Amino acid sequence: MKNIIFIAPPAAGKGTMSKLLSDKYNYLHISTGDLLRKAKEKNDELGKQIESLLNSGKLLPDEIVYKVLDNCIKNIHNKLFILDGFPRNIDQVYYLEKLFKELNLNNYIVIYLDIDYDKAMARALGRLTCPICNKNYNKYIKSTKPKVENKCDICGSQLIIRNDDNEETFKIRYDTYIKETASILNYYKENNKLSVIIVNDNPQSMLKEIEKLLEV
Repeated sequence: MKNIIFIAPPAAGKGTMSKLLSDKYNYLHISTGDLLRKAKEKNDELGKQIESLLNSGKLLPDEIVYKVLDNCIKNIHNKLFILDGFPRNIDQVYYLEKLFKELNLNNYIVIYLDIDYDKAMARALGRLTCPICNKNYNKYIKSTKPKVENKCDICGSQLIIRNDDNEETFKIRYDTYIKETASILNYYKENNKLSVIIVNDNPQSMLKEIEKLLEV
């Protein structure tokens, strides 16, 4: 088995695939967004710095993201992991390569979840999230549709729509992501680390495709 770096446009299903792999193979799911939220909650010097920047509406500098990610990856003790939400630009790729080299970590694969704009848009506009247990649903996809409309299958809570899941915001996020990741994909392709999975509406079939890549 290999460690995984997931790269994908918004609404491509990174979270869904990460959950399936974590449940089946006990992967550690490393989400940079979750790491930063946990760091903020500690209320130490780093946490206060993160909170101050977020409250001011400023983007977090790469140096802070690096510090939080460093602390996580250096303390996972050879456990298989999925990296979700990083790298997002070519400078972050170089940082990650340097970190992996320091840790003598070569057993990884980069998987790009390829989804076209229209399909991604439809997924984003249909996305629903449970505010209590964080389970994700999509009202337009049969396999991930809640059993009861707008109710979480697990805890029964009312599902919510993310504030940024609207057409205008999604277009900006999608275009920005595609622009910034072109150089990342080229880098990993040139280094024979990149594999591509075409997104469909059947998570289990996508899981099988990913499993084949992990066994190579």
